[in-house]
Amino acid sequence: MRYRPTHRKLRAAAVACAVAAVAVPAPAAARAATAAQAPAVAAPTPDPFDGLGPAEIADRAVDATRSADSLRMTGKVVSEGQDLDVDFSVDDQGSCQGRIGVDEGDAELRRLDGVTYMKGDADFWRISMTAQGVPENRIAPVVELVQGRWLKIGPGQGGSADLGEICDLDSLLDDLGKDRDGRAGLTRGPDREVDGTPVATLVEKESDATTTVSVAQEGKPYIRQVVRTGGDEPGSMTLSAFDRPVEVTAPPADETVDLSRLDPGTPA
Repeated sequence: MRYRPTHRKLRAAAVACAVAAVAVPAPAAARAATAAQAPAVAAPTPDPFDGLGPAEIADRAVDATRSADSLRMTGKVVSEGQDLDVDFSVDDQGSCQGRIGVDEGDAELRRLDGVTYMKGDADFWRISMTAQGVPENRIAPVVELVQGRWLKIGPGQGGSADLGEICDLDSLLDDLGKDRDGRAGLTRGPDREVDGTPVATLVEKESDATTTVSVAQEGKPYIRQVVRTGGDEPGSMTLSAFDRPVEVTAPPADETVDLSRLDPGTPA
């Protein structure tokens, strides 16, 4: 049950603001921060997964989650020594909205009709661009121009592809469950709750890490949470708000800065 490739896509989104502003390639490596699990609870009666092995439950969970029209994803990761905090909603039509925090910096993200808008505070822009090795003499003018305003990134402009991936539900979930052979090592752990929803847990133990996948026991068997403890990429990701509309509106034009102002050679 892979989830780390998704974290890498989130990392790409977090630094795409710097990519967009100065056309510097984004790194892909990511590590995640640990999250506590809820206490065990009694399973619903009858157990919806009665008679199914852990691998079969995983199959159903992956299929259900990938069939969702939309969802909300929240999580905390540590990448390249930086704290990354994400909370956004995305649908299968390429629309998304939410926020991304990097250390003390914070930014809002919106995407609709192929156009991405990002509004970050000064810390967010400075941290993101510094992480890319952008010289200070290039950072300061960009920060002055875009802080407190929405950076508009059109199709084909720098950073648009990375941001488009995390705002594309199919792309975001593309790596989910690809490791079918790894499901043979799953065991069923104690039932518990995630945000009030009863879940069954599937546990995968490695030499230095444990991954716990929580699967909804009510309604469709969506994956509700993945928690990895130990190892070099611990972390947590929680999924919710399945199949709910993601309504996104473009910021007012007088509050935006077009990317072409930062990179005159980029088509508007």
